[in-house]
This record gives sequence, structure tokens and C-alpha cells, in this order.
Amino acid sequence: MSDKLEQYQHVDKVQGPNRLWPLYGAGLENLGRDGQPIESPLPAYGPDQLLVRHDACGLCFSDIKVISLGQEHPRIFRDIRQDPVVLGHEVTLTIAGVGEKLRDQYKVGDRFIIQADIFVGGVGYAYGYMIQGGLSKYGVIDQRILNGDDGNYLIPVQPETGYAESALTEPWACVIAAYQLAYRTALKKGGTTWIIGTAAGGERTYKIGRGLDEESAPARLLLTNVPADFARRLEERARQLGIEVVAVDDVTQPPFEKIDDIVVLGADADIIETVSPRLAHFGILAIVADTPLPRSINVDIGRVHYDRWLYVGTTSTDVAAAYGEVPARSKLKPGGRAWFVGAGGPMGRMHVQRAIQLADGPAVIVCTDVSDLRLDDLCTSFADEARAKGLEFVCLNPTRKDEYQAAMARFKAPGFDDIIVLAPVPAVIADAATYLAPQGCMNIFAGVARGTSAKLDLSATYQKSVRVFGHSASTIDDLRLMLHQAESGELSPNRSVAAVGSLSAARDGLQAVKDTTFPGKVVIFPHIKELPLTALPDLKDKLPTVYARLKDGREWTVEAEQEFLRIMLED
Repeated sequence: MSDKLEQYQHVDKVQGPNRLWPLYGAGLENLGRDGQPIESPLPAYGPDQLLVRHDACGLCFSDIKVISLGQEHPRIFRDIRQDPVVLGHEVTLTIAGVGEKLRDQYKVGDRFIIQADIFVGGVGYAYGYMIQGGLSKYGVIDQRILNGDDGNYLIPVQPETGYAESALTEPWACVIAAYQLAYRTALKKGGTTWIIGTAAGGERTYKIGRGLDEESAPARLLLTNVPADFARRLEERARQLGIEVVAVDDVTQPPFEKIDDIVVLGADADIIETVSPRLAHFGILAIVADTPLPRSINVDIGRVHYDRWLYVGTTSTDVAAAYGEVPARSKLKPGGRAWFVGAGGPMGRMHVQRAIQLADGPAVIVCTDVSDLRLDDLCTSFADEARAKGLEFVCLNPTRKDEYQAAMARFKAPGFDDIIVLAPVPAVIADAATYLAPQGCMNIFAGVARGTSAKLDLSATYQKSVRVFGHSASTIDDLRLMLHQAESGELSPNRSVAAVGSLSAARDGLQAVKDTTFPGKVVIFPHIKELPLTALPDLKDKLPTVYARLKDGREWTVEAEQEFLRIMLED
């Protein structure tokens, strides 16, 4: 006779009713009813749809943002009081029912993860936002998911892959994506370029060595106070290439709302601040100057993160030199110095784990966090592994000022080649930027609201060739890559698990995410018996046979999960 886990894996039964956590408005008080999930009939599915069982769901700070904003969240565009949303986008699922039109493609028991960012006709229907997510026992996969703008958003999972580790490939894919960003090395082809002359630019003789040719040129060129000789040469070249030229007299009122490339000739801080908000998605602002800016610039770091803005610069008179001949580096510098700011949280731990396990990763890894609890756990988890690889591994708490300043002083002069910011605090971001080495890169990974500013010394973009950029979300290709790395053993998402619980524990889990209670991820198993939110170390008393299968008494494993499910799956 097969055991309970084997029966579950084969989907021997589909057991109702469904249980789920609907969100009816902003605030945790509007999650579920009376602090509990609700019950409903099993969802009906049509001939071109799939019934799916949600096996495990990771909780994410993005869920907290939805709870905080309710239907004001930019990914929610319906009245959730009448039609509530069900959160949960870090999810792994199993097919529990197949519509008759899909029976030659799918069978009961097939396992998948899902790329949450689903688009149909350019409209977003994200899983766990507009489409019912993983904080439910069952859901329906429809044609939006199976036949969206990017094709099929389901990605097959191998039968032996764990449920938690496959669910957590979604946040891990965001980490992978952070190091695969690619920026342009020239003016945007077919885009809008705005070149602005300033008094600080002096009488230098400017040129554009690349990017104004038949193969690659903007569709329109805006000119403001450009030195006469350079303006004449630009206008002549534009006529040859059929580029529209527009004179703009007032930098506060350009004729276009979004501009792909803004080139400022000279170190004029006021103009840079004035025109930066006009940058389009993936917009680039290039500073061409040979003197330092008189002050730091208020930079909208929220839009650097979400809109992927990039600031570049050059001390030469060639605008093309600001862009460089190769894209801005987003990978960690091999053998370099890397600093992870706010490293103790769930996403920070993923970044640190990856940096340690890279074959050509940094030689020095500095981790800072204001929580001793999280920092100590991070060091316990990774310090020995890092040092066994010959890496220098440093953990520091900035609130211990004397110790922190003394330790960081030796990094100030050489600087860091890579700074990954996981703390959404403008003052912290501004301070961290001052530690960038020449050719250093700062990736603002933490999501801060658009409109949030930090004072950055943008002189460093041309005097030291530093780059400050941002990252948000991942693509379906990133998710496929991460799943492959998990299933091949290259990276282990299981090491991110910090606490587990049943579906009823999801509300407490979300509160824990909001309060940063745990150093790692909370994973909910919708089909187990009632289990309060439980940290992995506490399994020693509650479920000792599961605890015995953890690695070093602290890391989730497939073997621990199997034992956990054999004991805890519903009858």
C-alpha cells in the first residue's frame, strides 16, 4: 500500500471544500474573515482550463505591499471589496484536473511552477494579484496563463524536486535576474535624444563618435543651448539621416513627456535635477564634463529601481564615450570586493549565498544589517562555507557605530567593486554610494517607491566611471534558469526556508514578513493539517523526526520535507 505522500503525489483524490485567503481591502484586518481563511466550493474549470492544487507558497514582501495598498496597488485594477484578490505568487502546483481540450497536453499529477508576470495583449494579469494565487488549496489555470503574450507561463518541474525549493525559485529568479541586466551602449535607435548645453560646459569641442549613423540613430533630436558649432554639425547629420530636430528653449517644458537619452554638456547640478524626471523606462542620462558637480544630485532612486534608469558620464568630449563600448557591468566582479547592504533578510541571504557559491565570485564579501539576530544567523549559515573557499567574509552591524566605522574604514579608499542594496532607505543608499571603487557598480535591488530621492554624487559617473542602476522582477527565462540551477544542485533554494506553517498560518506568516521576524523565507503548505507558524529550529520539539532530517539542524531539505508531509498531510 502506498503511503500518504505517494497518494498525494499521484493526486489520488481532490478533496473539497476549497480554502483560501481573499483580500477585501487594504490592511491585514481585511484578509480573510475574522482572521481566518474562508471556505468555498472547489473551483469549476472549463474544457480549455486546468484545475491545479497549490502545494507550497512562499510569502513575499511584495504581498505586504498589496495588503498595504489594497486596490490602489498598481497591479490591481478591480474593486476588491466586491471581487477580492488571493495573494501568493511564489507557488508550486500540481495538475488536479484537465479540461477535455487539453488532455493531449497535460495529465493529472504533472507539476509546474508559474511565471507570475502574466501579460495578455500587453495587460498584466499577475498570478497572486489579478489571478487567484497560491494562498488557496486549489485554483484554475486558464488561457491567459497557457497562451499569453510570452506563450505558456507554466514551467515543468521534475517529480523529485521538493515543493518548497520549487516554490522559492520565483524569488531566487529575481536574484539571478539582478546580475543579467543589459543596458544600451549608444543612443536608443528610433528613440528621442535631448542634448542640453550649459554654462558649465564651456567652449569644449563636442562630438558623438558612435550612434548617429544609418544603423543606429534616434528618430528625433531635441537641442537646448547646444554650442553653435556642435549644434550645426548635429543638424547637418540629422538631415542626412532623416532625424527630426526640435529646438527646446525651456528645459522645464520639453515637447515630449518621456525621453530615452538626455545628454548634459557640463557639470550643471540644477539642470540634471530638472530634466532627470523626463527619462523614459530604461532611460539613460549622460553627463559630459571635466569638472566635478558643485553638489550632490537628488536622484529618484525609486525610478532607478522600477524604471531601470541609468546615469553615465565621461570626461572626454565624445558623448559616445559616456555609454562605453560594452554594457554597464551587472555581474559581480570576479575576485572583487562586494558589499551587501541589508544582507540579513530573505532576499539578502539569497544574494550572499549566490556570491559565495559562484565559481568566479568576489574575493571579499561584506554583509551589513541592523538586526543582530538576522546578522548572527547569516554568519552562522555562511561564514564557514565562505572561508573554506578562501573568501574574506565580514559581518557588521551599522548600529554598533565604533566597531562598524573602524571595520569599514579600510574599504573606503579602495572602495567596493559591487554594492547590492537590499535596504530601501535613501540615507543608507546615499552613504553606500560613497564607497564605490572606480568602475564600481551599485545595484539598488530594494524596492523603494517612485518619487523617493537620495543625494548621490554623480560626478563619480564620469570621474570614476561608476554605475548606479536598479533591478525589479524577473522574466520567464530567468525562472527557467533558476529552476535548472535548483534541480541540478548548483543553487539550493531550500537554504532560504526559515519557517513553515499550514494555510491557516498564512496571516501570521505575512505579519512575520512585515515585521522581519525571520531571517529567511516563510513557506505555507496549503494541504497539511493545522500547524502554527513554526521556525525550523522549533521543529526539534514539535516534529523531531522532521528536525532530524534538516541539514545541520537548520536547513530545509527534500528529505525533511518528505517526512514533514508524511506526518502532516491532511487525511
